[in-house]
Amino acid sequence: MTVTPQMMNPDAYGSLGELLWDSLVQFKSETALIEVDRNKETHRLTYLAVKQEVARVARFFADRGIGAGDRVAILMSNRSRWLISACAAYHQGAVLVPLDYKLSAKEQAALLAHSRPAALVSEHGLLRRFDEGDLGVPTILDVDDDWDELPAGDAPHRVERTRDDLATIVYSSGTGGVAKGCLLTHDAYLVQLRALMDRFPMRPGHRYFSILPTNHAIDFMVGFVGPFSAGATIVHQRTLRPEFLRSTMQAYGITHMAVVPLILAAFETAISEQLLEQPRWARRVVSVLSGLNELLTTKKPNPAVSRALLGPIHEAFGGELELLFCGGAFVDRQRAELFYRLGLPVVIGYGLTEACTVATVNDLSPFRADSVGRALPGVSIRIHEPNVEGVGEVWIKGRTVMKGYLDEPELTAETITEDGWLRSGDLGWIDAAHHLHLVGRRKNMIVTAGGKNVYPEDIEGAFDELAVEELVVFASGFLGRSHTLGDEHLVVVVRPRRGNGVAAPSREALMSQLRAKNR
Repeated sequence: MTVTPQMMNPDAYGSLGELLWDSLVQFKSETALIEVDRNKETHRLTYLAVKQEVARVARFFADRGIGAGDRVAILMSNRSRWLISACAAYHQGAVLVPLDYKLSAKEQAALLAHSRPAALVSEHGLLRRFDEGDLGVPTILDVDDDWDELPAGDAPHRVERTRDDLATIVYSSGTGGVAKGCLLTHDAYLVQLRALMDRFPMRPGHRYFSILPTNHAIDFMVGFVGPFSAGATIVHQRTLRPEFLRSTMQAYGITHMAVVPLILAAFETAISEQLLEQPRWARRVVSVLSGLNELLTTKKPNPAVSRALLGPIHEAFGGELELLFCGGAFVDRQRAELFYRLGLPVVIGYGLTEACTVATVNDLSPFRADSVGRALPGVSIRIHEPNVEGVGEVWIKGRTVMKGYLDEPELTAETITEDGWLRSGDLGWIDAAHHLHLVGRRKNMIVTAGGKNVYPEDIEGAFDELAVEELVVFASGFLGRSHTLGDEHLVVVVRPRRGNGVAAPSREALMSQLRAKNR
């Protein structure tokens, strides 16, 4: 499979800024961005209108001397102005620093101090959490208060960058431990884009529903750079309550989404509830038709066949859904297989921020839910020091691997070998078809069902200054490792401080202190 004629060819570009700007020109009459608040559309922009907005923000940056290699942090919830600001930063040759808007103000301030951006683009509701002077950023753009005052006119001359230049500094953990800012180049993103779009091409008329934070590696690639390179439409929903998600999918005929397993589970619940409302004979018919659909789509998905057989279920999700990208955490095999039988394919992949987005992915030809797929073109996977069962640490090599961690040479040396292999810290094995199977983790970290990295050291740090004599934090699998990554969680064992006739604080009292400290 090759890049479709409608798509921009990543091989022809030297930077994300160059590709994104050409996309705004190439697809000028297509709808680029739609923003919805509850059931009301509040924003709709063509690619030409986005280009005009990008020019205004780029002029704002240029007037303040922000150019090649300067860092621009974005701290914003999912909305059109996130993507516009990112395009403007790249137009100026800046390095993007996407920050998680769900972190606490204290955590966000720590990442800003670590990354030292020349500018911060944020929104009023997030900025007001900080005391004046706490941010220490020379230039701040409040997209709620300052946007309408931005200068109009042509964009400044685009600042050229090369593939070897930094594109982003992405934090793989935003919590209280060591700040791990992954240094990723334009080449890493362009190579990754080419590999993903070859397998899952998009085109004008496709509608991607962006519900994961755009700072998330998956959504940044398949919910921003990917759709823009294909002239597709990106829909942002300001309210993420389940009932509004489904109404937006129905209203706009969503074709693509990226979700974490927690959301996939919620979709399964919605389907189950829908079926339970039907009489027994109707549920039996659905079971027979889903089996027939599975038989007819054994080699690859066929949306037309699936919708013809299982129309009511598809209509509940908008009637146009083609792919669900799912990653960031363990994907339950039975759940993924259920969705495939219903004609709603789940693309299962494996990756980490240090490797740009994904390293392996299942291309659905044929669909397999027992693995995390094969390595993408240009990516090498090896199992380091496998045991008698073939299980060892997953190592990754290729142009998508980061240059290192910002200002952390020792941590970089611990993570990347001298000959360029990235030590993932994950345990797995490779089958005869070259599919990777994950079984656990060697490193001291787990991933929640919502796709968030959690480090035990950060949990320990959260208890500093509380009435705790000692504590230990470990993953639940530590007491008896199983060959699955499902239902993994952290366990914290605490010995409260007592003495001088004072009783030890209760669990509830410690939790209250913890919430107050991290508010």
